[in-house]
Amino acid sequence: MSRGADGTADGRGGAALYTLLSVMFINMLGFGVIVPLLPFYGQSFHAPPWAIALVFSAYSVGAFFGEPFWGRLSDRIGRKPILISTTAANCACYLALTFAPNIETAILVRVLGGLFAGNASVVQGYIADVTPAEHRAGRMAMLGAAFNLGFIVGPFVGGVLAKPSAGPIGFQIPLLLAAGLSLSCSAGIALAVPESRARSVAETHGSSRWKMFRIAFAHPVVGRLMALTFAVGFAFSGIESVFALWTHHRFAWEPRDVGLAFGLSGVISSASQFLLTGPLSRRYGEANMLAVGMAGSVVCNALQPFSDGRGYTVALLALMALFTSIAFPNAGALMSRAVHEDHQGQVMGLNNAVAALARITGPLCMGFAFAGVSVNAPFVIGALITAPAIMLALGAGRAAHRQETPFVGGQGTR
Repeated sequence: MSRGADGTADGRGGAALYTLLSVMFINMLGFGVIVPLLPFYGQSFHAPPWAIALVFSAYSVGAFFGEPFWGRLSDRIGRKPILISTTAANCACYLALTFAPNIETAILVRVLGGLFAGNASVVQGYIADVTPAEHRAGRMAMLGAAFNLGFIVGPFVGGVLAKPSAGPIGFQIPLLLAAGLSLSCSAGIALAVPESRARSVAETHGSSRWKMFRIAFAHPVVGRLMALTFAVGFAFSGIESVFALWTHHRFAWEPRDVGLAFGLSGVISSASQFLLTGPLSRRYGEANMLAVGMAGSVVCNALQPFSDGRGYTVALLALMALFTSIAFPNAGALMSRAVHEDHQGQVMGLNNAVAALARITGPLCMGFAFAGVSVNAPFVIGALITAPAIMLALGAGRAAHRQETPFVGGQGTR
């Protein structure tokens, strides 16, 4: 497949890349549609608070198992069939959630929804397949921008369409919309996305998931980047989960204030990923930009407890989004350089599973810290956990520079 000047594949390959970005946006739009509905959706079943919390976390539990499985399978049979089948199955999950008779069924459906929606590793593998190494950070950043835009627009759409006062039926329209969007993803992939790789004869199914985690963590590049992914994901998701409580406790913020702050941060994050990440990575190097981003995040977390509840607070939140957005796609780009082409999806899946685990544990631990230690404790913990990621980023860059043979699943090197 020939390449264009911008690093994308020419012809249908280039169109497929941008189609996948659109698919990611639509997929996250469908997911975001139901985010503001879930607490009210759970209450419509008269569910206890712990069950409503399970509806939230069930999705990440499913993604934890789905990401490595789909990424690994796509390495063997191709990206396209996995993307079509997972988006179609996600459509079915939204339909099932629409007509769920009780909260227990809703929790089970959310686990399955996370399982089938855990296909980001397949999309990342596709981008690695069709993009030369020096342009991957920029393309991964564009993927992240599409992700963020979908997550910004989705909650707005869901909030406008929902009618909580009508009970469970009041949530059917936004959920049906999410189902339709997932189905449109399947159609778009079937019509516009050619397969990016031939079937692989590599045998990766002999190693268990847990053995693969051990092998990956022992690798000098992949292991450092996976540890970085967990640390940053733990800190970011944990702080995000308590930010509304913190601002209400400290500054009497209302949901509208929190929503505007997160909306501004999302716009800044998306814009920087589209415009800044790729050029900065090519000029200064992926590992250096990853380290700079981690350092900026540490500073923003450390300063937030001293903010004033006005522009200073919003500016620090937006800056943290900026530093994270210009940094984190470089982790995927570095990892793709260090992994053999037959194992891109598998390793991306393991990394995304680590991120899902961080999204499960981070909010839980930060919630306990907020309630039991100090309202400012999550920011202090976030800074302390993220700080070692600076050295992990630089160490991964040095190891990648020394590496002569790529990571091969189940063997370590080839």
